[in-house]
Amino acid sequence: MLRFVLGRTFRVGRERDTDLTVTRRFLGDLLVAGLFTALAFVPWMGAMSSQFGDLPARPSDAFSVVLVLAQTLPIAVRRRWPVASLVVIGVSWALYQVLAYPPQFGTVTLYLALYTAGAYQRRFRTVTAITTVTAYVVVSLLVHRLGSPYGVADFLVFLVLVSQCWVIGAYVRRYRADEVTRRHLAEAAAAAEERTRIARELHDVVTHHVTAMVVQADVAQLVPQRDDAPPALQVIGDTGRRALSDLRALLEVLEEPRSVRELVEHNTPPATLTEELDPRTLPPALQLVVYRVVQEGLTNAAKYAAGQPTAVRIARDGDTVEVEVTNVAGTPVEGLSGGRGLSGLRERVAALGGTVTPEVLPDGGFRLCARIPA
Repeated sequence: MLRFVLGRTFRVGRERDTDLTVTRRFLGDLLVAGLFTALAFVPWMGAMSSQFGDLPARPSDAFSVVLVLAQTLPIAVRRRWPVASLVVIGVSWALYQVLAYPPQFGTVTLYLALYTAGAYQRRFRTVTAITTVTAYVVVSLLVHRLGSPYGVADFLVFLVLVSQCWVIGAYVRRYRADEVTRRHLAEAAAAAEERTRIARELHDVVTHHVTAMVVQADVAQLVPQRDDAPPALQVIGDTGRRALSDLRALLEVLEEPRSVRELVEHNTPPATLTEELDPRTLPPALQLVVYRVVQEGLTNAAKYAAGQPTAVRIARDGDTVEVEVTNVAGTPVEGLSGGRGLSGLRERVAALGGTVTPEVLPDGGFRLCARIPA
C-alpha cells in the first residue's frame, strides 16, 4: 500500500524535469513557505510547534521574528537546495530553542527540511547525516546546561522522531530510483519485443506473398493457352502490391520518428491537431507510442476515408495520456492491403500498460483511441 501511495505521489519516469515542472514545484513550495510563515504568527498554532528543551520562555523580540522567517522562508527552495535549506532552518531552529523564545508553528519546518534532504540530496548524504546528528548532540548538551528538565531518554526520543523524517525521505528517493530502473528495463524489453515482432512480420510477408507470386508465375508458364495467362499475371501483380504495402509499413516503423506535429502537417490533406499536452514532455518510450498511434490513425484515414477531414487530439486525463484520431466517413482506396497495423499497435500500447479502442461512429466515421499510463 505504501509503495502504491508513493508511486502516485512521487511520479517518476522522466529522465529530466521540464522547465514547466520545475516552475510548478517552485510555486508550490513558495505557497507552502508562505503558509508556514503566516501560521507561525498565529498564537494558538504554537501548541503544534516543535518545541525542544522546555526552557523558561522569554518574550518575543525582533530577533525572534528573524529566526521565525529563517525557519519558514527557505522552504520555498527546499528542493532546489536541500542541504542549504536544512542548514539555515536547522541553525535557526537551534538558536530559537536555546534562546527559549515562545513556541510557534514555524519550528515544524525542521521536519520537512530533514525529509527533503533525505529525498533530494544527491551527494555527501552520509556526511550530512553525521553532521546533523552531531549538531543535535551539541544543541542537546547546551540546552541541558541551560537548565532543561529533559533527561537522556527525552533527547533520544526526539532524535528518533526527527530521524524518521530523513529516513522516510531516503526511502522515497530509493523508490524513485527503482522506478526509473524499472522504466528503463521496460523500455528495453519493449524495444526487443518490437524488433522480434518486426522480424516475424517480415518473415510472414516475404514467405507468404513472395511464395504466392512464385507459384502463380509457374502456373502462368504451364498454361497451354496464352489467353488464360493474364489472370494469373494479374494475381502476381496484386500480390506484389500487397507485399510492397506491408513492407513499407514495416520499414516506416524502423525510421526515426518525426514530431507528431510534423507528422500531422505533412499528412495529405493536413489533419487538425489539438495538443492539450506536449508529447515532448513524456518519457521517450511513451513519446514513440503516441507517435505510432497517430501514425496508424492517419494511415487508416488515408486508406478508408481518403481526402476527408481528420482530427488528432492528445491530452492528459489524470495519470493517463489519451490519443484520439478521428475521421469522417469516406470511400476506401482500392488496391491497398488491410495490413497488420492495428494488431501491432495494440502490442506496442499494451507493452506500456495501455489500451487501444477502435470505434465506428454513428455517422460512419472512425475513431482510434489509445489510453496509456503516463
